Amino acid sequence: MSTNASVLVCLAPGTEEIEAVTVIDLLVRAGIQVTSASVASDGNCEIRCSRGVRLLADAPLARVADGEYDAIVLPGGLQGAECFRDNPLLIETVRQFIHSSRIVAAICAAPGTVLIPHDLFPVGNMTGFPGLKDTIPEFHWKERRVVWDPRVNLLTSQGPGTAMDFALKLIDLLVGSETARDVAAPLVLAAGIYNYQEQE
Repeated sequence: MSTNASVLVCLAPGTEEIEAVTVIDLLVRAGIQVTSASVASDGNCEIRCSRGVRLLADAPLARVADGEYDAIVLPGGLQGAECFRDNPLLIETVRQFIHSSRIVAAICAAPGTVLIPHDLFPVGNMTGFPGLKDTIPEFHWKERRVVWDPRVNLLTSQGPGTAMDFALKLIDLLVGSETARDVAAPLVLAAGIYNYQEQE
């Protein structure tokens, strides 16, 4: 399975490892090219995630930010999301995706910690980690596992347990529902979890 789609997945110290690895794994299964970028302040590509798992990013963000990607993914993990929020290059990169109408995908702590403080989506339905619901204004918040707002090309999701839904919806958006179904079939998902087709 091979496509021309490509995605930039950002990683930072404290990133939630289930969310990062699940998204990377499912995108690769769909034939999508994935580049993982370190947003660590020192550019170190070895990322110590929220539970101590170490991931090796492909390159520092500064080396890959200008690539021709179809989507950017911001995993959660509060410490990692705060690192994203405080990194000017990361915020400018997200702005460039918005300006060029490419997909911005954020999960767990990232929507309320990164997108809201920088007012990146003045309009847009979104969700996030339920325990951080107060970081997202009520007029933005949707109580769903996955929220896709086609008006602003924004995909958001709630946490580690929704990472597969989130990744499958991103696959659907990038390369189509047939590929999303093909990727989902061997995963033995629990009944009712697979709802990548949800439209808002």
